[in-house]
Amino acid sequence: MLLHDIALVFGRYARQTLRSRFQMLFGVLMPLLYLLFFGPLLDGLPLGSSGDSWQVLIPGLLLQLALFGASFAGFSIIVEKSTGVVERMRVTPVSRLALLLGRVLRDALLFMLQAVLLVLAALLMGLRAPLPGVLIGFAFVGLLTVALASLSYALAMKVATPQEFGPVINAVTMPAMLLSGLMLPMTLGPAWLDITSRFTPLRYLVDAVRDAYVGSYATSHMLYGAVMAVVFAVAAVAVGARVFRRVGH
Repeated sequence: MLLHDIALVFGRYARQTLRSRFQMLFGVLMPLLYLLFFGPLLDGLPLGSSGDSWQVLIPGLLLQLALFGASFAGFSIIVEKSTGVVERMRVTPVSRLALLLGRVLRDALLFMLQAVLLVLAALLMGLRAPLPGVLIGFAFVGLLTVALASLSYALAMKVATPQEFGPVINAVTMPAMLLSGLMLPMTLGPAWLDITSRFTPLRYLVDAVRDAYVGSYATSHMLYGAVMAVVFAVAAVAVGARVFRRVGH
C-alpha cells in the first residue's frame, strides 16, 4: 500500500511538472549561465586539484543545482496549505510518508533530468569525464535532492507564510554554497577556511563527485561522501516523515 500511495502522489506532482515546462527551463538556467560565463575563466588556472577546470566546475554545478532547487521545494506546500490542498490530502487514507516521498521523488527525478542536460551541455564545451564517474555524480545529486527536499517540506509544514520560509532557506544555502567549495576547491583558500568547511556536510559530497569525474573511485573522499550522502538522506526523510505525521494533530 505504501508503494501504491507513493505512486499516486508522485503521479499527481509529476503531471503538474510536465504541464509547467518553464519550471524545468528556468531551473537549469542558472547553472548553465555559470557554465557559459564562469567556466571559461577557469581554463588553464592552477586549481590545486586533479583534473582540468571542467572536472572541477561541473561537479560543483551539479550539486549547486540540487542545493538551491531542492531547498526551495517547500514553497509549493505553503501555497497548497493556504488553498486547503494539504488538509484535503491529509484526511484521505493515503500514508503520511507517501505524501512526503511522492513529492520528494518527483523533485529527485526533475533535478536528475536537469543534471543530465547540464552534463550534455558541458560535454559540448569540453568536459571529459568517465561514464561511471558521471553516473556517480547523478547518484549524489539524487541523494542530496532527497535530503534537502525532505527538510524543505518539513520546514514548510511548520511555517505559515513564504516570508518566514525564504529567509531561513537563504540563511542555510548561502553559507553551505560558500563553505562547501562548490565553485572552487577549498584547498585554494586559507587553512582556517579549509578547516571550517569540513564541518559542512556538502563539502564531502563535492569532493567525492570531483574524484569520480577524474576516475578516482577508491578514495577516502568517495567513502566519506557516500556515507555522508546516505546518512543525510535517511535522517532527512525521517525528520520529514515525523513532521508530516505530527503537524495538524
